[in-house]
Amino acid sequence: MRESEPIVMARKKLVFLLTEDWFFLSHFLDRAHAARDVGYEVVVATRDNGDGATIRGHGYRFVDIPFRRGGLNPLRELQTLLAIRRLYRAERPAIVHHVALKPIIYGSLAAGNTAVVNAPVGMGFVFSSQAPLARLLRPLIRAVLRRVLNPPHSRVVFENPDDLATSTTDGSVDPAEAVLIRGAGVDVEAIRPSPEPPGPVRVVLVARMLKDKGIGEFIEAARLLAASGHDIRFTLVGAPDPQNPSSMTEAELQALDQAGIVEWLGFRRDVPEILAQSHIVALPSYREGLPKTLLEAMAAERAIVTTDVPGCREVVTDEVTGLLVPARDAKALAAAIARLAEDQTLRRTIAQAGRRKAETEFPITVVAAKTIAVYRSLVP
Repeated sequence: MRESEPIVMARKKLVFLLTEDWFFLSHFLDRAHAARDVGYEVVVATRDNGDGATIRGHGYRFVDIPFRRGGLNPLRELQTLLAIRRLYRAERPAIVHHVALKPIIYGSLAAGNTAVVNAPVGMGFVFSSQAPLARLLRPLIRAVLRRVLNPPHSRVVFENPDDLATSTTDGSVDPAEAVLIRGAGVDVEAIRPSPEPPGPVRVVLVARMLKDKGIGEFIEAARLLAASGHDIRFTLVGAPDPQNPSSMTEAELQALDQAGIVEWLGFRRDVPEILAQSHIVALPSYREGLPKTLLEAMAAERAIVTTDVPGCREVVTDEVTGLLVPARDAKALAAAIARLAEDQTLRRTIAQAGRRKAETEFPITVVAAKTIAVYRSLVP
C-alpha cells in the first residue's frame, strides 16, 4: 500500500433476524438507526410481508427469509434453516440479533462462532395459551430453548424481570449472560400529550387481534357496560394474525363491528392520532414481553387498564400509572374501565403519572444505548 493511501477500517456487520418485517419497523428500527450511527453495517433478514421496500427505504439491506411462525412442516422449516445458514455464511456478520422463538432456534443453530444476541420477546402462543396444541408443544420448546438460547459468546436480552428470573433459575440461561432491557422504548418527542376529546368516553385496545391479548374479555366488558347503561365506546385497532392459532377471524371482527358491540378499525399506522381521540387504553393480555402499546399510551398521556401479568405489570404501577386487573376476568376489566370513565380527575392523574414514567424510564434513547452496550460487550 502506498503511503498516501488512506487506511479503510471494515465496518462491523450486524444482522437482525426476525419473523416479520412490520415488527422490525415497530420495535427495532430505532435500534438499527443507533447501531448504524455508531458504525455498524446493518442487514435486516425477515419475511417480506409488504414492508421490505420500507426497510430498504431507510437505507438497510433487506433479505427475505421464508419464515412461517405457525408452520410445523418439517421440509419448510428445514428450508428456512438452510436459508439462514446460507445468509450467515455469505454475510459473515460480527453480531447476529435474533428476535422471537424461531429466529432464536434456527439462528443459533446457524450462527457457529458468531456473537449472538437472543431476544425472546414475549413468549408467544406456546407459552401464553391454554390450547391443547400449546400445552403439547410447551415442554418440547422449553427443552430446545435450554440447548440454543445461550450459546457461547452470547447475550440473552429479556424485556421483563419475570421472564429473566424464570430462564435463569430453570437453567436455560447463564445469569452472567442475561440482560434486562425493558421493551422497545417510545419516542416521547413524536408522541405528545393532548387534551381529551369531547363526547362519550372511548376506550381503545391496540394489538394483533388475538384471544391471548384479551380480545374476548374486552368484547365481554363492552357488553356488560352497555347492558348496565354506560355510554362508553369500545374500539379495537389491529389486524388478525392467521399464522397464530389464537387469532380471531376477519369475519368475527366484522360481525362484532356491524352489531355495534365494538368498533373495529383494522390495522392502522396512525396509532398516535387514534390515541389522541381516546380517553382510556386497555390491554387485558394474558402475557407480554413488554407491550409497546402501553408505552405509547403513557407517552400520549392516556389512562391505562391492563392485566397483572408479566410485561404489563412492569409498565403499570397499580393505582399510580394505571389500573391492574386479573387476566381472563371480564367483570374486573369492565369495573376498572367504568371507574376511569366516571372519574375524569382520576383519569387525568393516572395519565400524567404515566407520561412522567414514559419520559424518565422508557425513552427510545435509553433502550438504544443499552442495546449498543450489549453489542460492544460481545464485540468491542
